[in-house]
Amino acid sequence: MLELPVLTDAMLTLEARIATLTFQRDDVRNALTGTTLVNDIVTTIEWANRNADVSVLILTGAGSAFSAGGNIKEMRDRQGMFGGSVLDIQQQYRQGIQQMSLALHRAELPLIAAVNGPAIGAGCDLACMCDLRIGSSRALLGETFINLGIIPGDGGAWFMQRVLGYQRAAELILTGRLVAAAEARELGLLLEVVEPEQLLPRAQVLAATIAAKPPQAVRFSKRLLKLAQRLELPDFLDLCAGFQGMCHHTEDHLEAIDAFLEKRPGQYAGR
Repeated sequence: MLELPVLTDAMLTLEARIATLTFQRDDVRNALTGTTLVNDIVTTIEWANRNADVSVLILTGAGSAFSAGGNIKEMRDRQGMFGGSVLDIQQQYRQGIQQMSLALHRAELPLIAAVNGPAIGAGCDLACMCDLRIGSSRALLGETFINLGIIPGDGGAWFMQRVLGYQRAAELILTGRLVAAAEARELGLLLEVVEPEQLLPRAQVLAATIAAKPPQAVRFSKRLLKLAQRLELPDFLDLCAGFQGMCHHTEDHLEAIDAFLEKRPGQYAGR
């Protein structure tokens, strides 16, 4: 049995190669500041990267919100990561919420955000840091930093334009407007929208479809998707050739071929 990490403000489960991380701070609408959720997310990603028995990670929130982002009362009172000098705040961002951004960017397995309710500010960015986003009909997303006279200090401007393209990301960041679930799907912020009671089951079906594939090929494919965003084509093709050579020498590749020819589901061992 794979040992799960100890978390403080979130609950982690693992079943059939699918890990589910559920934020447990509904008392503050799963805010990412003033809680240990950032640390819990970083710990979970590092654990998942180390363990080849995990194929997919679902992130979702317990209660009414996915995540309200920053704690506005702490901003008002200049407490926590919002207190101190300019240099203090800079260091607190770098050592705090930006560690979450870096960890999610370094994730070696697919990430699915099951957006159960409002995802505001850094909560919206957290969803954008995932590969796939399924939304409840109660989801509400907003890049609302500018409404508070600040900017997306967690790197949201970098992530959002990779999801939506420059022009649409600029519109949402510069206006700070809120986007309901139906429009979020039209824009591409959400892949699908389902009724609240179907959210986690739908995310689990999508995760199970991915988890049923050869595990090494899943992780290689995830890495290639990320690397394609920053490599020139000749360098990227060289990397593809190397990864492909590794895949051709796995037992799972031969099992996948046999399963295809025999018209049966593959049974993969991650080797």
